[in-house]
Amino acid sequence: MNELLDAVTQAADPDDFAALPVPESCRALTLRKDETELFAGLDSRDKDPRKSLHLAEVPVPDQPGPGEVLVAVMASSVNYNTVWSAIFEPVPTFAFLERYGRTSPLARRHDLPYHVIGSDLAGYVLRTGPGVRAWRPGDRVVAHCLSVELESADGHDDTMLDPEQRIWGYETNFGGLAEVALVKANQLMPKAGHLTWEEAAASGLVNSTAYRQLVSRNGADLKQGDNVLVWGAAGGLGSYATQLVLAGGAQPICVVSDQAKADLCRAMGADAVIDRGAEGYRFWNADGTQNPREWRRFGSRIRELTGGEDPDIVLEHPGRDTFGASVYVTRRGGTVVTCASTTGYTHEYDNRYLWMSLKRIIGSHFANYREAWEANRLICKARIHPTLSGVYPLADGGQAAYDVHRNRHQGKVGVLCLAPQEGLGVSEPELRAQHISAITRFRNAGESTA
Repeated sequence: MNELLDAVTQAADPDDFAALPVPESCRALTLRKDETELFAGLDSRDKDPRKSLHLAEVPVPDQPGPGEVLVAVMASSVNYNTVWSAIFEPVPTFAFLERYGRTSPLARRHDLPYHVIGSDLAGYVLRTGPGVRAWRPGDRVVAHCLSVELESADGHDDTMLDPEQRIWGYETNFGGLAEVALVKANQLMPKAGHLTWEEAAASGLVNSTAYRQLVSRNGADLKQGDNVLVWGAAGGLGSYATQLVLAGGAQPICVVSDQAKADLCRAMGADAVIDRGAEGYRFWNADGTQNPREWRRFGSRIRELTGGEDPDIVLEHPGRDTFGASVYVTRRGGTVVTCASTTGYTHEYDNRYLWMSLKRIIGSHFANYREAWEANRLICKARIHPTLSGVYPLADGGQAAYDVHRNRHQGKVGVLCLAPQEGLGVSEPELRAQHISAITRFRNAGESTA
Protein backbone atom coordinates (compact mmCIF):
# COMPACT_ATOMS: atom_id res chain seq x y z
CA MET A 1 0.00 0.00 0.00
CA ASN A 2 2.88 2.40 0.69
CA GLU A 3 4.15 1.98 -2.88
CA LEU A 4 0.66 2.62 -4.20
CA LEU A 5 0.29 5.74 -2.08
CA ASP A 6 3.63 7.06 -3.33
CA ALA A 7 2.65 6.41 -6.94
CA VAL A 8 -0.75 8.10 -6.81
CA THR A 9 0.49 11.15 -4.92
CA GLN A 10 3.43 11.64 -7.31
CA ALA A 11 1.37 11.09 -10.49
CA ALA A 12 3.65 8.24 -11.53
CA ASP A 13 4.35 7.22 -15.11
CA PRO A 14 1.87 4.63 -16.51
CA ASP A 15 4.66 2.06 -16.68
CA ASP A 16 5.19 2.56 -12.95
CA PHE A 17 1.55 1.67 -12.30
CA ALA A 18 1.85 -1.51 -14.33
CA ALA A 19 4.79 -2.56 -12.18
CA LEU A 20 3.17 -1.75 -8.85
CA PRO A 21 2.23 -4.70 -6.65
CA VAL A 22 -1.48 -4.79 -5.89
CA PRO A 23 -1.92 -4.36 -2.13
CA GLU A 24 -3.35 -7.32 -0.29
CA SER A 25 -5.78 -5.11 1.63
CA CYS A 26 -7.10 -1.58 1.71
CA ARG A 27 -9.35 0.66 3.78
CA ALA A 28 -13.00 0.74 2.82
CA LEU A 29 -16.35 1.97 4.09
CA THR A 30 -18.36 -1.17 4.86
CA LEU A 31 -21.67 -2.49 6.09
CA ARG A 32 -21.84 -5.70 8.13
CA LYS A 33 -24.23 -8.50 7.34
CA ASP A 34 -24.72 -9.29 11.03
CA GLU A 35 -26.01 -5.75 11.65
CA THR A 36 -28.92 -5.64 9.20
CA GLU A 37 -31.38 -5.48 12.11
CA LEU A 38 -29.50 -2.64 13.76
CA PHE A 39 -32.31 -0.13 13.17
CA ALA A 40 -35.29 -2.46 13.56
CA GLY A 41 -38.39 -0.58 14.64
CA LEU A 42 -37.03 2.91 13.92
CA ASP A 43 -38.46 5.37 11.43
CA SER A 44 -36.24 6.05 8.42
CA ARG A 45 -35.36 9.53 9.64
CA ASP A 46 -34.13 8.17 12.97
CA LYS A 47 -31.72 5.67 11.43
CA ASP A 48 -28.14 6.89 11.75
CA PRO A 49 -25.61 5.88 9.04
CA ARG A 50 -22.78 6.75 11.41
CA LYS A 51 -23.68 3.63 13.40
CA SER A 52 -23.88 1.22 10.47
CA LEU A 53 -20.98 2.37 8.29
CA HIS A 54 -17.59 1.12 9.43
CA LEU A 55 -14.11 1.95 8.19
CA ALA A 56 -12.41 -1.42 7.87
CA GLU A 57 -9.33 -3.03 6.38
CA VAL A 58 -10.61 -5.46 3.75
CA PRO A 59 -8.93 -7.79 1.26
CA VAL A 60 -8.41 -6.40 -2.23
CA PRO A 61 -9.96 -8.68 -4.88
CA ASP A 62 -7.49 -10.94 -6.64
CA GLN A 63 -6.39 -10.26 -10.20
CA PRO A 64 -9.44 -8.84 -12.04
CA GLY A 65 -11.41 -11.27 -14.12
CA PRO A 66 -12.27 -11.00 -17.81
CA GLY A 67 -13.46 -7.49 -18.63
CA GLU A 68 -12.72 -6.21 -15.12
CA VAL A 69 -10.45 -3.46 -13.82
CA LEU A 70 -8.95 -2.62 -10.43
CA VAL A 71 -8.90 1.14 -9.78
CA ALA A 72 -6.83 3.01 -7.21
CA VAL A 73 -9.54 5.33 -5.90
CA MET A 74 -8.47 8.90 -5.25
CA ALA A 75 -11.93 10.16 -4.35
CA SER A 76 -15.57 9.08 -4.28
CA SER A 77 -18.88 10.65 -3.29
CA VAL A 78 -22.07 10.02 -1.36
CA ASN A 79 -25.30 9.35 -3.25
CA TYR A 80 -28.74 8.64 -1.96
CA ASN A 81 -28.17 4.95 -2.55
CA THR A 82 -25.34 5.26 -0.02
CA VAL A 83 -27.97 6.36 2.49
CA TRP A 84 -30.37 3.57 1.49
CA SER A 85 -27.56 1.05 1.92
CA ALA A 86 -26.58 2.41 5.32
CA ILE A 87 -30.11 2.38 6.75
CA PHE A 88 -30.90 -1.04 5.18
CA GLU A 89 -33.85 0.24 3.16
CA PRO A 90 -35.88 -0.80 1.29
CA VAL A 91 -34.06 -4.11 1.92
CA PRO A 92 -30.54 -4.85 3.16
CA THR A 93 -28.13 -4.82 0.23
CA PHE A 94 -26.82 -8.25 1.22
CA ALA A 95 -29.88 -9.71 -0.52
CA PHE A 96 -28.53 -8.24 -3.77
CA LEU A 97 -25.05 -9.64 -3.13
CA GLU A 98 -26.39 -13.11 -2.38
CA ARG A 99 -28.45 -13.12 -5.56
CA TYR A 100 -25.53 -11.87 -7.65
CA GLY A 101 -23.19 -14.42 -6.09
CA ARG A 102 -25.33 -17.28 -7.37
CA THR A 103 -24.99 -16.23 -11.02
CA SER A 104 -21.38 -17.31 -11.70
CA PRO A 105 -18.10 -18.34 -10.03
CA LEU A 106 -16.70 -14.86 -10.78
CA ALA A 107 -19.70 -13.15 -9.20
CA ARG A 108 -19.43 -15.39 -6.13
CA ARG A 109 -16.65 -13.10 -4.84
CA HIS A 110 -19.29 -10.40 -4.20
CA ASP A 111 -21.25 -12.46 -1.67
CA LEU A 112 -19.39 -11.57 1.50
CA PRO A 113 -20.33 -10.87 5.14
CA TYR A 114 -19.42 -7.23 4.52
CA HIS A 115 -20.38 -4.82 1.75
CA VAL A 116 -18.01 -2.18 0.37
CA ILE A 117 -20.41 0.46 -0.90
CA GLY A 118 -20.15 3.54 -3.11
CA SER A 119 -21.28 4.20 -6.69
CA ASP A 120 -18.84 6.92 -7.81
CA LEU A 121 -15.07 7.16 -8.12
CA ALA A 122 -12.21 9.03 -9.71
CA GLY A 123 -8.78 7.46 -9.77
CA TYR A 124 -6.07 5.56 -11.64
CA VAL A 125 -6.40 2.24 -13.44
CA LEU A 126 -4.28 -0.16 -11.42
CA ARG A 127 -4.80 -3.53 -13.14
CA THR A 128 -6.83 -4.76 -16.10
CA GLY A 129 -8.24 -8.25 -16.59
CA PRO A 130 -8.16 -10.45 -19.69
CA GLY A 131 -9.79 -8.91 -22.74
CA VAL A 132 -9.55 -5.26 -21.60
CA ARG A 133 -8.06 -3.19 -24.43
CA ALA A 134 -9.42 0.34 -24.03
CA TRP A 135 -7.71 1.06 -20.70
CA ARG A 136 -4.27 0.51 -19.23
CA PRO A 137 -2.60 1.02 -15.87
CA GLY A 138 -2.06 4.68 -15.08
CA ASP A 139 -5.09 5.97 -17.00
CA ARG A 140 -7.02 8.64 -15.12
CA VAL A 141 -10.65 7.61 -15.03
CA VAL A 142 -14.06 8.11 -13.52
CA ALA A 143 -16.64 5.33 -13.34
CA HIS A 144 -20.35 5.22 -13.96
CA CYS A 145 -22.29 2.74 -11.88
CA LEU A 146 -24.04 0.49 -14.41
CA SER A 147 -22.90 -3.13 -14.18
CA VAL A 148 -24.28 -5.42 -16.90
CA GLU A 149 -23.67 -8.95 -18.18
CA LEU A 150 -25.20 -8.55 -21.68
CA GLU A 151 -25.76 -12.26 -22.21
CA SER A 152 -29.42 -11.60 -22.95
CA ALA A 153 -30.68 -10.00 -26.16
CA ASP A 154 -32.87 -7.69 -24.06
CA GLY A 155 -29.95 -5.46 -23.15
CA HIS A 156 -28.49 -4.90 -26.58
CA ASP A 157 -30.76 -2.03 -27.63
CA ASP A 158 -30.55 -0.31 -24.25
CA THR A 159 -28.21 -1.85 -21.69
CA MET A 160 -30.43 -0.62 -18.87
CA LEU A 161 -32.86 -3.34 -20.00
CA ASP A 162 -30.36 -6.14 -19.43
CA PRO A 163 -32.03 -8.60 -17.01
CA GLU A 164 -28.70 -8.77 -15.15
CA GLN A 165 -28.35 -4.99 -14.84
CA ARG A 166 -27.09 -3.90 -11.42
CA ILE A 167 -25.90 -0.71 -9.75
CA TRP A 168 -22.25 -1.09 -8.84
CA GLY A 169 -21.48 -0.40 -5.19
CA TYR A 170 -25.13 -0.88 -4.28
CA GLU A 171 -26.14 -4.19 -5.84
CA THR A 172 -22.54 -5.34 -6.21
CA ASN A 173 -19.60 -5.36 -3.82
CA PHE A 174 -16.19 -3.61 -4.06
CA GLY A 175 -17.67 -0.12 -4.53
CA GLY A 176 -16.04 3.27 -4.73
CA LEU A 177 -15.89 4.27 -1.06
CA ALA A 178 -12.58 2.45 -0.71
CA GLU A 179 -8.94 2.86 -1.58
CA VAL A 180 -9.18 0.17 -4.28
CA ALA A 181 -12.34 -0.68 -6.21
CA LEU A 182 -13.31 -3.37 -8.71
CA VAL A 183 -15.29 -2.28 -11.79
CA LYS A 184 -16.02 -3.53 -15.27
CA ALA A 185 -14.06 -1.94 -18.10
CA ASN A 186 -17.26 -0.68 -19.70
CA GLN A 187 -17.93 1.43 -16.61
CA LEU A 188 -14.87 3.58 -17.15
CA MET A 189 -14.75 7.04 -18.71
CA PRO A 190 -12.02 9.69 -19.00
CA LYS A 191 -11.50 11.97 -16.03
CA ALA A 192 -11.97 15.68 -16.80
CA GLY A 193 -8.50 17.21 -16.70
CA HIS A 194 -9.62 20.58 -15.32
CA LEU A 195 -11.17 19.05 -12.21
CA THR A 196 -9.67 17.86 -8.95
CA TRP A 197 -10.13 14.26 -7.92
CA GLU A 198 -12.98 15.09 -5.53
CA GLU A 199 -14.74 17.28 -8.10
CA ALA A 200 -14.44 14.63 -10.80
CA ALA A 201 -15.85 11.95 -8.49
CA ALA A 202 -18.97 13.97 -7.70
CA SER A 203 -20.78 13.82 -11.03
CA GLY A 204 -20.95 10.26 -12.40
CA LEU A 205 -24.16 8.90 -10.93
CA VAL A 206 -26.30 12.02 -10.69
CA ASN A 207 -25.23 13.69 -13.93
CA SER A 208 -25.81 10.50 -15.92
CA THR A 209 -29.17 9.93 -14.22
CA ALA A 210 -30.33 13.46 -15.02
CA TYR A 211 -29.05 13.15 -18.60
CA ARG A 212 -31.13 10.06 -19.30
CA GLN A 213 -34.18 11.53 -17.57
CA LEU A 214 -34.12 14.77 -19.50
CA VAL A 215 -31.99 14.67 -22.64
CA SER A 216 -32.09 11.07 -23.86
CA ARG A 217 -34.78 9.66 -26.11
CA ASN A 218 -35.18 7.04 -23.38
CA GLY A 219 -36.32 9.87 -21.11
CA ALA A 220 -38.19 13.11 -21.75
CA ASP A 221 -36.29 14.09 -24.95
CA LEU A 222 -35.77 17.69 -23.87
CA LYS A 223 -36.04 20.37 -26.55
CA GLN A 224 -35.33 24.08 -26.72
CA GLY A 225 -38.00 26.23 -25.11
CA ASP A 226 -39.38 23.52 -22.81
CA ASN A 227 -40.44 24.44 -19.28
CA VAL A 228 -38.99 21.86 -16.88
CA LEU A 229 -40.05 21.59 -13.24
CA VAL A 230 -37.05 20.38 -11.20
CA TRP A 231 -37.74 19.16 -7.68
CA GLY A 232 -34.84 19.58 -5.26
CA ALA A 233 -33.04 21.74 -7.79
CA ALA A 234 -30.05 22.49 -5.54
CA GLY A 235 -29.57 18.86 -4.49
CA GLY A 236 -27.35 16.19 -5.97
CA LEU A 237 -29.60 15.21 -8.87
CA GLY A 238 -31.42 18.51 -9.26
CA SER A 239 -28.31 20.66 -9.52
CA TYR A 240 -27.17 18.72 -12.59
CA ALA A 241 -30.68 18.64 -14.02
CA THR A 242 -30.89 22.42 -13.73
CA GLN A 243 -27.63 22.81 -15.64
CA LEU A 244 -28.70 20.35 -18.35
CA VAL A 245 -31.99 22.20 -18.83
CA LEU A 246 -30.19 25.53 -19.19
CA ALA A 247 -27.56 24.05 -21.52
CA GLY A 248 -30.35 22.67 -23.71
CA GLY A 249 -32.02 26.03 -24.22
CA ALA A 250 -34.96 25.25 -21.94
CA GLN A 251 -36.25 26.94 -18.78
CA PRO A 252 -35.96 25.24 -15.40
CA ILE A 253 -38.54 25.95 -12.73
CA CYS A 254 -36.48 25.16 -9.65
CA VAL A 255 -38.20 23.95 -6.49
CA VAL A 256 -36.07 24.20 -3.34
CA SER A 257 -36.55 24.11 0.41
CA ASP A 258 -34.90 27.33 1.58
CA GLN A 259 -33.48 30.68 0.53
CA ALA A 260 -29.85 29.57 0.37
CA LYS A 261 -30.75 26.89 -2.15
CA ALA A 262 -32.87 29.37 -4.10
CA ASP A 263 -29.84 31.65 -4.34
CA LEU A 264 -27.73 28.77 -5.66
CA CYS A 265 -30.25 28.05 -8.40
CA ARG A 266 -30.24 31.68 -9.46
CA ALA A 267 -26.44 31.63 -9.45
CA MET A 268 -26.59 28.69 -11.88
CA GLY A 269 -28.69 30.87 -14.20
CA ALA A 270 -32.25 29.88 -13.30
CA ASP A 271 -34.78 32.72 -13.23
CA ALA A 272 -37.85 30.79 -12.06
CA VAL A 273 -37.38 29.55 -8.49
CA ILE A 274 -39.95 28.40 -5.94
CA ASP A 275 -38.98 28.26 -2.27
CA ARG A 276 -41.51 25.68 -1.11
CA GLY A 277 -40.51 26.23 2.51
CA ALA A 278 -41.29 29.92 2.40
CA GLU A 279 -44.46 29.46 0.36
CA GLY A 280 -45.73 26.67 2.59
CA TYR A 281 -47.12 24.13 0.14
CA ARG A 282 -48.88 21.24 1.86
CA PHE A 283 -49.88 18.62 -0.68
CA TRP A 284 -51.15 16.21 1.99
CA ASN A 285 -53.80 16.76 4.66
CA ALA A 286 -53.43 15.65 8.27
CA ASP A 287 -55.84 12.75 7.64
CA GLY A 288 -53.55 11.25 4.97
CA THR A 289 -55.51 12.46 1.95
CA GLN A 290 -54.08 14.70 -0.76
CA ASN A 291 -54.99 18.36 -1.09
CA PRO A 292 -55.90 19.30 -4.71
CA ARG A 293 -56.33 22.92 -3.65
CA GLU A 294 -52.61 23.04 -2.97
CA TRP A 295 -51.92 21.46 -6.37
CA ARG A 296 -53.85 24.29 -7.97
CA ARG A 297 -52.03 26.93 -5.93
CA PHE A 298 -48.72 25.38 -6.93
CA GLY A 299 -49.74 25.29 -10.60
CA SER A 300 -50.76 28.95 -10.47
CA ARG A 301 -47.38 29.88 -9.01
CA ILE A 302 -45.60 28.03 -11.82
CA ARG A 303 -47.63 29.89 -14.44
CA GLU A 304 -46.74 33.21 -12.79
CA LEU A 305 -43.09 32.39 -13.40
CA THR A 306 -43.45 31.06 -16.96
CA GLY A 307 -45.80 33.63 -18.46
CA GLY A 308 -48.85 31.40 -18.17
CA GLU A 309 -47.35 28.09 -19.30
CA ASP A 310 -47.42 24.72 -17.53
CA PRO A 311 -44.33 22.47 -17.35
CA ASP A 312 -43.62 20.37 -20.43
CA ILE A 313 -41.51 18.07 -18.26
CA VAL A 314 -41.44 17.34 -14.54
CA LEU A 315 -38.26 15.79 -13.17
CA GLU A 316 -39.55 13.61 -10.32
CA HIS A 317 -37.56 11.93 -7.57
CA PRO A 318 -39.17 12.81 -4.20
CA GLY A 319 -42.01 10.36 -4.90
CA ARG A 320 -44.91 10.08 -2.51
CA ASP A 321 -44.88 13.64 -1.15
CA THR A 322 -44.94 15.32 -4.56
CA PHE A 323 -46.14 12.88 -7.21
CA GLY A 324 -49.81 13.88 -7.18
CA ALA A 325 -48.85 17.52 -7.61
CA SER A 326 -46.38 16.64 -10.36
CA VAL A 327 -49.02 14.85 -12.44
CA TYR A 328 -51.48 17.68 -11.91
CA VAL A 329 -49.22 20.58 -12.93
CA THR A 330 -47.74 18.94 -16.05
CA ARG A 331 -49.07 20.48 -19.25
CA ARG A 332 -51.48 18.64 -21.54
CA GLY A 333 -49.43 16.09 -23.44
CA GLY A 334 -46.47 16.62 -21.14
CA THR A 335 -44.20 14.17 -19.36
CA VAL A 336 -43.46 13.22 -15.76
CA VAL A 337 -40.15 11.34 -15.63
CA THR A 338 -39.32 9.61 -12.35
CA CYS A 339 -36.11 8.00 -11.13
CA ALA A 340 -36.57 7.63 -7.37
CA SER A 341 -38.89 7.89 -4.38
CA THR A 342 -36.93 9.44 -1.57
CA THR A 343 -40.09 10.30 0.43
CA GLY A 344 -41.87 7.00 -0.18
CA TYR A 345 -42.44 4.42 -2.90
CA THR A 346 -46.23 4.34 -2.86
CA HIS A 347 -47.35 7.11 -5.20
CA GLU A 348 -50.89 8.48 -5.42
CA TYR A 349 -52.26 10.75 -8.12
CA ASP A 350 -55.62 11.57 -9.70
CA ASN A 351 -55.62 9.56 -12.91
CA ARG A 352 -58.13 11.90 -14.58
CA TYR A 353 -55.37 14.47 -14.95
CA LEU A 354 -53.17 11.86 -16.61
CA TRP A 355 -55.43 10.07 -19.07
CA MET A 356 -57.76 12.91 -20.02
CA SER A 357 -54.86 15.28 -20.66
CA LEU A 358 -52.77 12.68 -22.49
CA LYS A 359 -49.81 12.99 -20.15
CA ARG A 360 -47.07 10.40 -19.82
CA ILE A 361 -45.19 8.92 -16.88
CA ILE A 362 -41.75 7.54 -17.75
CA GLY A 363 -39.69 5.42 -15.41
CA SER A 364 -35.99 6.19 -15.68
CA HIS A 365 -33.22 4.32 -13.87
CA PHE A 366 -29.63 5.57 -14.05
CA ALA A 367 -28.27 5.52 -17.66
CA ASN A 368 -26.71 3.24 -20.24
CA TYR A 369 -23.02 3.49 -21.14
CA ARG A 370 -23.63 5.78 -24.11
CA GLU A 371 -25.76 8.16 -22.06
CA ALA A 372 -23.23 8.18 -19.22
CA TRP A 373 -20.41 8.79 -21.70
CA GLU A 374 -22.24 11.75 -23.29
CA ALA A 375 -23.02 13.19 -19.86
CA ASN A 376 -19.35 12.85 -18.89
CA ARG A 377 -18.33 14.47 -22.19
CA LEU A 378 -20.22 17.59 -21.14
CA ILE A 379 -18.27 17.57 -17.88
CA CYS A 380 -14.95 17.21 -19.75
CA LYS A 381 -15.88 20.12 -22.03
CA ALA A 382 -16.82 22.26 -19.00
CA ARG A 383 -20.38 22.66 -20.26
CA ILE A 384 -21.70 21.09 -17.05
CA HIS A 385 -19.91 21.68 -13.75
CA PRO A 386 -19.62 19.67 -10.54
CA THR A 387 -21.82 20.84 -7.68
CA LEU A 388 -19.55 19.73 -4.86
CA SER A 389 -20.36 21.48 -1.59
CA GLY A 390 -18.31 19.58 0.98
CA VAL A 391 -15.56 16.97 1.24
CA TYR A 392 -14.92 14.42 3.99
CA PRO A 393 -12.06 11.99 4.63
CA LEU A 394 -12.91 8.32 4.16
CA ALA A 395 -12.84 7.85 7.93
CA ASP A 396 -15.77 10.27 8.21
CA GLY A 397 -17.86 8.61 5.49
CA GLY A 398 -20.57 7.79 8.02
CA GLN A 399 -20.92 11.46 8.88
CA ALA A 400 -21.08 12.33 5.17
CA ALA A 401 -23.93 9.85 4.66
CA TYR A 402 -25.69 11.15 7.77
CA ASP A 403 -25.56 14.71 6.47
CA VAL A 404 -27.04 13.65 3.13
CA HIS A 405 -29.72 11.62 4.94
CA ARG A 406 -30.68 14.69 6.98
CA ASN A 407 -30.52 17.01 3.94
CA ARG A 408 -27.78 19.05 5.58
CA HIS A 409 -26.02 19.53 2.25
CA GLN A 410 -26.28 21.24 -1.10
CA GLY A 411 -25.32 19.61 -4.39
CA LYS A 412 -22.95 16.68 -3.84
CA VAL A 413 -20.79 15.53 -0.94
CA GLY A 414 -17.33 14.18 -1.78
CA VAL A 415 -15.09 11.70 0.05
CA LEU A 416 -11.29 11.54 -0.18
CA CYS A 417 -9.98 7.97 -0.45
CA LEU A 418 -6.31 7.75 -1.47
CA ALA A 419 -6.02 11.48 -2.14
CA PRO A 420 -4.19 12.90 0.90
CA GLN A 421 -5.78 16.33 0.52
CA GLU A 422 -8.18 18.32 -1.61
CA GLY A 423 -7.15 20.16 -4.75
CA LEU A 424 -5.05 17.47 -6.44
CA GLY A 425 -5.42 15.90 -9.89
CA VAL A 426 -5.74 18.95 -12.17
CA SER A 427 -3.96 18.49 -15.52
CA GLU A 428 -5.68 21.29 -17.49
CA PRO A 429 -5.23 24.42 -15.35
CA GLU A 430 -6.05 26.84 -18.17
CA LEU A 431 -9.51 25.37 -18.74
CA ARG A 432 -10.05 25.30 -15.00
CA ALA A 433 -9.19 28.99 -14.70
CA GLN A 434 -11.84 29.85 -17.31
CA HIS A 435 -14.59 28.18 -15.27
CA ILE A 436 -13.37 28.39 -11.69
CA SER A 437 -16.33 30.41 -10.40
CA ALA A 438 -18.81 27.82 -11.72
CA ILE A 439 -16.70 24.87 -10.53
CA THR A 440 -16.51 26.22 -6.99
CA ARG A 441 -19.98 27.76 -6.82
CA PHE A 442 -21.40 25.23 -4.37
CA ARG A 443 -18.26 25.21 -2.21
CA ASN A 444 -18.34 28.98 -1.92
CA ALA A 445 -22.00 28.88 -0.93
CA GLY A 446 -21.09 26.89 2.21
CA GLU A 447 -20.93 23.23 3.07
CA SER A 448 -24.23 23.01 4.96
CA THR A 449 -27.66 24.50 5.13
CA ALA A 450 -28.38 22.96 8.53
